[in-house]
Amino acid sequence: MTERLVLNGLQIILVIAIISMAALYFHELRKAKVNATNRFVPGFLIGLVTDFGDTLGIGSFATTTALFKVTHFLDDDRKLPGTMNAAHAIPVFVEALLFLTAVKIELTTLIPMTLAAMTGAALGTRITANWPVRKMQRWLAIALALAAVFMLIKLVTNPGQGESLAVHGLHGWWLLLGIFVNFGLGILMTIGLGNYTPELIFFSLMGVNPLVAFPVMMMDAAMIMMTSAVNFVRTGRVEWRGLPAMIIGGTVGVIIAAKLVTFVNMTILSYFIVGIALLTAYNLFRDSRKEEPKSLVKKLSDGK
Repeated sequence: MTERLVLNGLQIILVIAIISMAALYFHELRKAKVNATNRFVPGFLIGLVTDFGDTLGIGSFATTTALFKVTHFLDDDRKLPGTMNAAHAIPVFVEALLFLTAVKIELTTLIPMTLAAMTGAALGTRITANWPVRKMQRWLAIALALAAVFMLIKLVTNPGQGESLAVHGLHGWWLLLGIFVNFGLGILMTIGLGNYTPELIFFSLMGVNPLVAFPVMMMDAAMIMMTSAVNFVRTGRVEWRGLPAMIIGGTVGVIIAAKLVTFVNMTILSYFIVGIALLTAYNLFRDSRKEEPKSLVKKLSDGK
């Protein structure tokens, strides 16, 4: 009974957050005198594709950046981080809301791990101020690749394991490890490294139902992204033309993908997670070979 009340309370908080963000955006649209239907088709399609992938654990920022470039969606690239945070904040809240109701997860896992990620993100900008971003990308790429290979070996040597995963939370030392991992991921999010793939891999390696990772990683991202989005809106670093369409398209993409994920075979999902991890590791390693950002402090102020 208590668990149900807490879960309902979290759902109410998410709904309030969605309504508050929508009200803020509506106010800013009126103040900027922007027609909500402006750039509707490209905005809707970009939101649909990127948040569909985000719900599957692929992430949305890389694909959004690529589609923005292809469609010339932004007139000023300096608004890229702010526009992405603002556009994806509400869909990510919808992700968290849907998976809280669709996936069984123990609150003793969800709440501590979410708070750990939020704490890490809150402290992250100070901790990572002088960290070498490229080296961090390289080490995370190697760690993800090794974890993916280890998970693949487990899947091959113990086929059908994914079908019997009835564990919906972490306990004891494993929970403490999960809190530590999420705290670290919260810190890494402040230098642009995502939390989705590492959390998917972590829960899978812990022998927990991989679906449990979804409400955790989405609650993490939602809470952190809301703060970033509000800051970007207040400082005027958001492109409002096409933003309502992106949010609508993104929400539709989230709903479609959530239905797909919750009905997918667990073994297939596990192999999919391995594929995402290897792709993410490759992208991180590729990015790590680029020149170190000239102004790390400026980068940190530009979002997730």
